[in-house]
Amino acid sequence: MKRIVIGISGASGFPLATCLLNELKKMPDVETHLVYTYGAELTAKQESGYDPEQIRELADVCYDNYNIGAAIASGTFLTEGMIILPCSMKTLSGIAHGFSENLLLRAADVTIKEQRKLVLAVRESPLSSIHLENMLAVSRLHNVFVMPPLMTYYMNGSSGLEPITVSDMERHMVGKMLQPFGIEMEGFRRWT
Repeated sequence: MKRIVIGISGASGFPLATCLLNELKKMPDVETHLVYTYGAELTAKQESGYDPEQIRELADVCYDNYNIGAAIASGTFLTEGMIILPCSMKTLSGIAHGFSENLLLRAADVTIKEQRKLVLAVRESPLSSIHLENMLAVSRLHNVFVMPPLMTYYMNGSSGLEPITVSDMERHMVGKMLQPFGIEMEGFRRWT
């Protein structure tokens, strides 16, 4: 069983998080451990109408963000790593500077110190120098992948004429985020 910690911050992009969690639900050998911020609750309501109970139902295990004593706060709790999707600039800053004021940040800190894989789907545009410096700082750490959820257009059909939907782009991005964990998502299309 692969355990993956999923963090959701308050940045825009909650539908990507639901796409990720729904894809992982289809995989019987993956167990998801979810932690999300209050900002994520607000964004989820705005972008999808999800309430906290519906968010919790997306994962196998869900933790209160203020429970610093939760399993995912300890390096002895074995996981494959963590994906933070979306990752706000506030969350990125906390990770870059070791400021573990809540469980989401503590779980990321543990992931880094244990040298497990950490995928940060950072969300902001335009990017300031501070954002870029924080991304550079974390990108220099072992097993940290800075992966902004950028649109791609090459996954359409071989003729190049098939329409690309937002859902296609979300699934493609989620497939890329699972690659560092050695997880191949069904239907993920690679460049050929």
